[in-house]
Amino acid sequence: MAEKLAPEKRHVFSHNGQTVFEWDQTLEEVNIYIKLPPNVHPKQFYCKIQSKHVELGIKDNPPYLNHDLMSPVKTDCSFWTLEDDIMHITLQKRDKGQTWPSPIQGQGQLDPYASDMEQKRLMLQRFQEENPGFDFSQAQFTGNCPDPRTFMGGIRSD
Repeated sequence: MAEKLAPEKRHVFSHNGQTVFEWDQTLEEVNIYIKLPPNVHPKQFYCKIQSKHVELGIKDNPPYLNHDLMSPVKTDCSFWTLEDDIMHITLQKRDKGQTWPSPIQGQGQLDPYASDMEQKRLMLQRFQEENPGFDFSQAQFTGNCPDPRTFMGGIRSD
């Protein structure tokens, strides 16, 4: 079931035709993926995660990213790893379930349609988590809420 609600693909933030980073999110985390340059020893890379800021790069060089995050994170649960020439940064959301339009403020915002789809996917994930045993994977959200006064067979009490 969880596989059906996982991100289908990563979002890509590009600048001047080059991918800066890819990212995805769950109810609890935002993940950033950065392809590392070749011929740089892994011990040369660094990443500093603060509550509302991230800085990363190669030691003794200007940072590759040095930006405020879209929303605060739990620094004690956030971390980074290097694997197969990819830096993977896992940011633990301070506010579980919040939909981020981008990990970095002002950089690579999702368009309105993609943002709406992301929010719906996270809503499904939350319903599934809060109601184990029920399958919400085919649920559709219209944004409309039924009028409870007419919900039961058209009976109105006013």
